[in-house]
Amino acid sequence: MTQDRKHDDAYYKNISRRVAMIVIVVSLAPLILVTGIILYRFNAFSHEMVNAHLEEMVLKHKHNIDFFLQEKLSDIRHLSRSFELEAFTDERFLKERLNILQDEYSTVFVDLGLINQQGQQMAYAGPFRLEAAFYGDAAWFTEAINKKHYISDVFLGLRDQPHFIVSTRMTADDGAHWILRATIDFHAFNILVENLTVGETGSAFILNRQGDFQTRPPRDAKLSKEQYLNLFERGYNRGIASTEVIDWLVFPVIKGWDSGSGEVVDPVITVEKTGSLDRNIIIVAAFLKGNEWLLIFQQEADDAYAKLNRTQKIAALILFIGTLGIIMVAFLLSRQMEKRIARVDSEKEMMNKQIVETGKLATIGELAAGIAHEINNPVAIMVEEAGWIQDLLEEGIDKKDNLQEFQRALAQIGTQGIRCKEITHKLLSFARKTDSRVHAIQLNDLIEEVVSLSSQKSRYASVDVHTQLEPDLPDIQASATEMQQVLMNIINNAIDAMEKKGGRLDISTKAEDEWITITIQDNGPGIPESNLNRIFDPFFTTKQVGRGTGLGLSICYGIVQKMGGRIDVESAVDVGTKFSIVLPVNNSFQEEE
Repeated sequence: MTQDRKHDDAYYKNISRRVAMIVIVVSLAPLILVTGIILYRFNAFSHEMVNAHLEEMVLKHKHNIDFFLQEKLSDIRHLSRSFELEAFTDERFLKERLNILQDEYSTVFVDLGLINQQGQQMAYAGPFRLEAAFYGDAAWFTEAINKKHYISDVFLGLRDQPHFIVSTRMTADDGAHWILRATIDFHAFNILVENLTVGETGSAFILNRQGDFQTRPPRDAKLSKEQYLNLFERGYNRGIASTEVIDWLVFPVIKGWDSGSGEVVDPVITVEKTGSLDRNIIIVAAFLKGNEWLLIFQQEADDAYAKLNRTQKIAALILFIGTLGIIMVAFLLSRQMEKRIARVDSEKEMMNKQIVETGKLATIGELAAGIAHEINNPVAIMVEEAGWIQDLLEEGIDKKDNLQEFQRALAQIGTQGIRCKEITHKLLSFARKTDSRVHAIQLNDLIEEVVSLSSQKSRYASVDVHTQLEPDLPDIQASATEMQQVLMNIINNAIDAMEKKGGRLDISTKAEDEWITITIQDNGPGIPESNLNRIFDPFFTTKQVGRGTGLGLSICYGIVQKMGGRIDVESAVDVGTKFSIVLPVNNSFQEEE
């Protein structure tokens, strides 16, 4: 395999890689950009939708729980207004009222009791033995006796079970206060809150202002009691108008807070964890019971955004598959383009070779007349000598003088024959099919050969050819026939330009650093400036019709450029033209052994 072949393979593979990279970048850049923008917007929209859904759900349950509490309180208030105080002192009457309430609301109402102003229960109806219970020291009683209507926190009390009461204050004729209270079933109330579940980790519970659970504690409390209490107090004590950083979380806007009246209308606190927690969680909270309770819903963010995460994974999978498809298509297309380019280049190379052969044939045509004259002289001499030998044969071969003439005539015929052979050999050497194989050549020898081949033409054009070749010129790696054609074209062009008036043609070589410069300079008519930039264009010629193809200099330019060199031209009208062929001593077109 030659170095040229390796160079071509690397060249085409480089084109293939570049085409593939361009296709991949052009295809993937908008795909990734659009996918990123869509996922970003979808992510933001999904977060907004999930948060809005959770907030709406919490508010709905807040309203349900508040309605439940207010309904039970209304039932007790209605009961207190429907009968006189004395009727409630009769335990049988209380039992009848309790049975009616239980028939209406199942076991939500556990018991009923009438308590005097000192805290002594005066009448009781229910499953526990609390007929003579004293509540004067109980915290809930202190609150209840001072308020018209009251709903307590959850506490254990005398029955040692979690429960809470709703009560209404009644006033006797003597001005004494009495409390009609009912115990609400904790389990029924707890179920109402526990129904607020979403996904696998979403759960709800209620805290009071002291941080005590008013429902069963969650199985997996995401925060500590202090953090829940901090959340409660921050939300209750101030209507936050902007985001505030609090140690472990970002405290958001509380929606619906009326700082002027101090009332809260549908307040919602939405928090997404930072810092100390192992997992991201979403907390949505709303106030209950006149801002005394806080309904808290908590859910792990991964669970809340499960659909979003699945969508992102699907999008990532689609993007990955699309990327693989684009890469595969890009490389397949680039391979096809590589083959097509290689085929086009091969066809172009064949065409260039045909053009070179055409240019060579044109040059041979121009040399034909000169070569004919060159051969005609030695042939004429040989014919004359042959006639002289014939005359000598008629006189007789035995004469001493005739024998010497025989020898001289034969020697002359041999000399002229060798001369004809040399002329035809040079012509045949130039005319043979161009061999583009690269090997070491000596430029000085090649120049001498071309000058000798053009000598007859230069004599007829009255052009004196002078060479000044630098001795010990290093060899270069090139095609001998291609280099021969370059020199022949430029030299013949110079002779043609000076054929009307004659002139001088100087050819010189010079080695400098890693370059060799061949200078071909004439003192002919020169090239007009308007044509100087076009002389290397294919089919451009200033010669008369039939005298030139316009391919010579174009072929020379292509050959020299392929060798890694260049051709410089300097010309002035009526002064002359100078061609400088600059070639590298060592180029990349060396043939591998």
